[in-house]
Amino acid sequence: MKLNKSKIVAMALAAILTVGAGATTVGAVGDGEGGSVESYSARLLPHSYSRILSLGSIPSKNPAYYQRQKVTVRGSLLSVQGVKINGIAYIPLRAAAAAVGASYSYSSSTATATMRRDGLLFTAGVGCYVSYANDRPLFTTSPNVLMNDGRLYIPAEVFAKALGLKLTSGATATTLSGNIAPLLPASRFYREDEVFWLARIIHAESRGEPLLGQIAVGCVVLNRVRSAYYPNTIYGVIFDRKWGVQFSPVLDGSIYNTPSYSSRLAAMICLEGVDISEGAFFFLEPLHSSSSWIPSSRKYLYTIGHHDFYA
Repeated sequence: MKLNKSKIVAMALAAILTVGAGATTVGAVGDGEGGSVESYSARLLPHSYSRILSLGSIPSKNPAYYQRQKVTVRGSLLSVQGVKINGIAYIPLRAAAAAVGASYSYSSSTATATMRRDGLLFTAGVGCYVSYANDRPLFTTSPNVLMNDGRLYIPAEVFAKALGLKLTSGATATTLSGNIAPLLPASRFYREDEVFWLARIIHAESRGEPLLGQIAVGCVVLNRVRSAYYPNTIYGVIFDRKWGVQFSPVLDGSIYNTPSYSSRLAAMICLEGVDISEGAFFFLEPLHSSSSWIPSSRKYLYTIGHHDFYA
């Protein structure tokens, strides 16, 4: 997933993804099961990473932002239409779950939807930017679950990834096709040493930053891993001394501190292939950095939280 610079900056300035935010109150919304919830406080995570966004907040459902869509899942046209908001296709979760033979449930007390099928356990909280499929975080820059007309909607890309389906989305229709192949569970997908070190450098460099900023720091490390100019492992990049110490936490020892939950989450999101970096190889906190080499010799890209990022 790629984001353009203007979108990254806008989201950062709006503080959409702020670690540690409290519960956010919303008006009564349907839960797809005939009940309602009055407020949401993230239960899937120890922090609420987002304010609540709902389809009803879009003024008069302007077609430029809100478009109805036909949704077909593995050859079955759903009786409930999907919606496209600002280019993001959302599909009705309950109807889509039925189309793939999965069970569906919703907890009003936690505002959490659960979908189960052979080989898959999927959970998502209303308004959260992170859902989980087999303990693997699926991150989007739009809320993973929205309420509209008493129904739950989920980004089609999240549903497709959880089940290994092919997604095709146009102006008036969204189609998910192919054989079902649920995501491998986290225990079989991640290399623990990669999560271990990536989470630690993210925590040491960006603890207290927005989740988006923590992900961006992780992306910088992975960009270096993929570059011929740096070592080809996460550990190697972190402890690289070819041009001097690359990361100050290696010098002050904070690299060995136990990472926060959000730092580990950000590391796993990066390892899922999420890339918001625009090719960034460097970052610094201008208010506390004594380095002038990066600002004077590298291309400025964007700012997230307290960090400036450079190519």
